[in-house]
Order: sequence, then C-alpha cells, then structure tokens
Amino acid sequence: MKLDLIQVHRPDGRGLTLPIYIVHNLVIGSGAAGLNAALQLHKRGLDDVLIITEGLGMGTSINTGSDKQTYYKLSLFDGDADSPLELAETLFAGGSMHGDIALVEASLSTRAFFHLVELGISFPQDRYGEFVGYKTDHDPRRRATSVGPYTSREMCRALIAAVKQAGIPVHEGRVVVALLTLEERGGNRRIAGAVAVNLEAPSGSDPVESLEVYAAENIVFAVGGPGGLYKTSVYPSVHAGGIGLALLAGAKAQNLPESQFGLSSIGFRWNVSGTYMQVIPRFISTEADGVTDPREFLRPYFSSVGEMNSMVFLKGYQWPFDARKVAGGSSLIDLLVYIETVIKKRRVFLDFRSDPEGFTFEDLSREALDYLTNSQALLPTPLARLARMNPAAIELYREHGIDLASAPLEIAVCAQHNNGGLAGNIWWELVNIKHLFPVGEVNGSHGVYRPGGAALNAGQVGGFRAAAYIKNRYHGWTLDLQSFATSAKKELDALLSRLRQEQKGNVWWWPEERLLFQARMSEAGAHVRRPERLVTAVAEAWEQWHRLESGVPAFEDVKDLAAALTTRQLCFAHAVYLEAIAFAVRSGVGSRGSAIVVDGRGTPVHPLLGDEWRFAPEDPSFREKVLETEATPDGRVRNEWVARRPIPQSEGWFETAWAAYCAGEIYG
Repeated sequence: MKLDLIQVHRPDGRGLTLPIYIVHNLVIGSGAAGLNAALQLHKRGLDDVLIITEGLGMGTSINTGSDKQTYYKLSLFDGDADSPLELAETLFAGGSMHGDIALVEASLSTRAFFHLVELGISFPQDRYGEFVGYKTDHDPRRRATSVGPYTSREMCRALIAAVKQAGIPVHEGRVVVALLTLEERGGNRRIAGAVAVNLEAPSGSDPVESLEVYAAENIVFAVGGPGGLYKTSVYPSVHAGGIGLALLAGAKAQNLPESQFGLSSIGFRWNVSGTYMQVIPRFISTEADGVTDPREFLRPYFSSVGEMNSMVFLKGYQWPFDARKVAGGSSLIDLLVYIETVIKKRRVFLDFRSDPEGFTFEDLSREALDYLTNSQALLPTPLARLARMNPAAIELYREHGIDLASAPLEIAVCAQHNNGGLAGNIWWELVNIKHLFPVGEVNGSHGVYRPGGAALNAGQVGGFRAAAYIKNRYHGWTLDLQSFATSAKKELDALLSRLRQEQKGNVWWWPEERLLFQARMSEAGAHVRRPERLVTAVAEAWEQWHRLESGVPAFEDVKDLAAALTTRQLCFAHAVYLEAIAFAVRSGVGSRGSAIVVDGRGTPVHPLLGDEWRFAPEDPSFREKVLETEATPDGRVRNEWVARRPIPQSEGWFETAWAAYCAGEIYG
C-alpha cells in the first residue's frame, strides 16, 4: 500500500489536499464475507490487501442471529447421501437462480465449512467426528448446522482473529461514499477505486477534510444487504448497506424484488424464529399505549385452538413470510400481525409467561406434539418450554435488557434479507464492471427461495472464488494511475459541489429524508405489494431523489457528512428497488417468495378477510427467468427478464480436468 496526494477544491473554492491510498486489493466491509475474502487473498500470496470498514464490530454478520442461527452446507452425517450436484439442485429448485452459481455454492460448501472449523468454530460433532445436522426451511436433508444464536458473530470473531494474525491492515471508522470507475479500451468499464469519509478525523476540523481516496486494482465489495431501506426492519441499526454506491456507478443487479420478511422483535432487533415459535407463545395485541385492550387476536381465523397453536409451532420451521403459506398456512399469522400493526395501528406482542387461552398438548398436530415430546418440553408455560429447549434464546434477550419472564416481547413483520443484489458471475466478479467483486448479501446469487443458512455459505464461497480469480487473472497491476487521478478529481469536484452550504434554497436534513424513503419502502415494497401503490411510490421515490440531487445536505460534523452521503445512495437504491418491484408486478409474476401481490380477483386469504386481501397467484414460468436491472443517476432504469442458466453437466474425466486446471483454463 502506498500513499499519494490529490488536489481538489473545497465547496467555497479554496484548495483542498486529500490523501490517496494506493492498494492492489481493497476490501470494503468487514462482515463474515469480506473478512474471509481478505484472508483468502492473503493466503494466496497477495499481500497488498487493505480492509476499510465503519468498524469491525459494525454490520450485520456480527450483530444478528436467531434462536439457532443456521449455516447450510453439504450433508456430512450418518446415512444422508449427498453430493454437490444434489445440493445444487436444491438451491436451483428455489427458482430464478442461475444453475452454474448453484453448483459453485454447492461444490465449495464443504471447503468453506471446514475452513471455519479449522479457525475454531465449534460446529457440533458426535463422538465419531460426524458433523450432525438438522433440516432447515426448503431443505430436503439434514444439511443445516449451528453453534447457537450467534453463528455469524462467532464466524466474524474467528475471522477477525485470523485477519489480525495475518497482519492484514484495517482502516476502521471509514464510510465509503462513492465508487470510482474507468472506461478502458474497447468500451469495457472497470473499477478503479473509492472515496470514503474518515470518521476518525480530528474533531473541530472542516468535515470535507475527512475525505479520503483509494486507488485499487481490485475491489471486493462486501457491504451487506440493504439494511437502511426499510422502516420496519430486523437489520441491526448500525448497518445501512451500500448497494446504492454500485448502482450509482452503473452496476447491474438481479432479482432485487426477492427479499425475505418475517416476524421479529423490534425493541431489540432479532428474528423470533425457531424455538421462539415452537414453544407456542401467546400472540396478543393492544392499543398504541401497549397496555389497553389486550386481545388474543389469532383465534377467530382458525377452526380450533389446536389448529392455531399448531400453526404457531410451524412458524419455527417456516419463519419467513411465504406467499404459498398465506391461505390455509402458517404465513397467515404474519399477515394477521401486519393487519393489527399497520392497518389497525395496534401493537403486537409475544407473551411467553402463559399458554394461549384453551391450550392443551393433546390438541396439537402430531408433528408439534412429537417435537415437544422428544424435546422433553411438555411443560406448563412457553417460557418453561423455551428454557428446556433453548435456554440461550432467553439469555440473548436478557443480555439486551429484556426479560421474557417479566414482560411480553413486541414484534412486527420486518425486512430481513435480500435474496437479490448485484449480478456476479461464477467467480463473483460483477458482470458489467471488471475487477469489482461483490461478496456476501450484496451479491444477488439467490433466487426466489433458498434454504435457511444458505446465505452464510454463499458469502464464504464468494471469498474463495474472488480470491482465486484475482490470483490467477488480476494479480498484476493494470490500473492507469494518471487516468485514475483525473477521474477521481472529477468525481470529488462533483461531490464537493453538492456540499456548498452557502447556497440557499433546497437544503435537506438526512434523518428526515431517510425516514421518508424507509416508510415508503415498508409500505409499498415489503411483503404486501399493491400495484396501484407501487405506481405512485415509484414516482415519489424519483421525486425525492431528484430533490436531494438538486439540493444541499445539511451537516454539522464528519458523522453528519457521512450519514448524509449514505442517505443519498440509499435514496437512489430505494428508487431502483421500487422500479424493479413494480416491473415484476406488471410482468405478471404474481405472489411468490416472501411477498404477495394484492389483487381483488385473486385467491382469497380467509373468509374473515375481504376481497381487499385477495392476492394474485404466482406465474411459475418466471421461475425459469432472472430479473436484471440497470439504472443511471438521471433516473433511467432498464429491467429485463433473462433465461436462467441451467446447472452445468460436467464429464468429470480426471485427466482432462487436471490438464485444464494446470493450464489455468478454468478461469477463462
């Protein structure tokens, strides 16, 4: 890594000198995916690696989990026959996923898993060394494993220790606010670097002096999912996401409409999946004060108390909201919670202190009763059952100041994960910007449905693939630093011109603007999608974007500056997401994945819910397609359905495969 300087002009016209860090491999983000990518680059002898991050303790990976956070991989237990092809077929079966990506994620799953084992992650084994597993959602075999509520946190801690041991430098306190690209011969575009705000700049200094420039041959873009887009969200509040930076740079995205939503606590953001549902807590709603008029509101929508409680139990297995399980299934519960909280403006809580009214074990479905029996959890309250089956799930909330024995837990239906994201190839390189490698949730490798825990595997696999390609194709230096400096100066001048606070007129304040688009996304772009509302939401989104672009952000210090520029890219991202969602709805995709499209002529949800809750059936032909999206800063968006690629059929002949590998042909 080298250091240089660049001369630009402040908003008031005075000269400004900013540092340029010149590094071969820049990793933006420090979640589990980014950390592993940096480590894999280092292990391949690429020592010029730098991680820049808002903080090693920030982001989604190290701050989220569930009752039993799942890691998904090839089955390694007992008589569960499995193979990379069979695992790829499971991933591919979710729809709208490219088959070659599915095969790569399957083929490298054991390698990525055992790397974590060697780093010290204590995935459960039996006395014979077999890694035991269990079934997760959309999983036909027992491929899932876990180290408890904080699997991804433990992954991050182990990876951070390995990164430090390897001596890989980390610049903490950095918020990236722009990606820099160059156009090369032949019209191809490549990544060239990034601009960041240094939150650790001296207090009292001019905030614009906190800007830093990074020139890089390769960038691993590991900024996580779009956590800052939704008002009702289970993403940790410290994580906003950075996909808007890539979209503003012209990056192609895919499957942006395919997100996951589910029941989550909102005081402390956490998924109430798995055991939290399997112990069958009481669902109660109240007036806005959280006390008045408490009701167990689910009961009228089920034929019996036993059916209601059995459906609550199933939410443990079937945690994400699923369009296929709304009419007559467990996702009716999510919709009823949504109606209570959003339509009726009430508050909903889980109460673990006493059973639902009329509860008996004998009324449960055979599946629920057998599970509780085998878990030795036929106990008198949900809390007692939770203490028997998963005491760590209670302790987790206690660590965050919430005692499930003292008060009910407030919940809502929240945004949790984006199955879509940037469009990478089988080496995780962005398909239309060379040398840029999105890994982790920001890479839209998943389709409509994915097994629980598959995202953690995909993030680790992405690091292996990006590092291997960089080592074998991009290990030299090809970035023209003079062209980079010219491009960077142009970008910085444009950025600084937006910050001219002496201008009067349209001055905007980032907290207000962020709340505005977050509310719009939760209303129009979440799990309940109304075609007519999407039309107006798209128009409102672009109006807000153009207003921000023509205006001036107010900021008082470095943190405000970083937050304002983050709000800018999030605002652009939300407009692009809404465009993609509206396009998918107009295309006739119907209700699929974790969203329903409301249609008064469609499928009825329940006799007690009127025609306003009927929803359009899915058109399954779209499972064979992937939605690609590109946008420009002036608001032009191109959406296109493309045929998904099938799972490759390999001959598997050793001698020819060996020769191709030795010749480096596999990287072509």
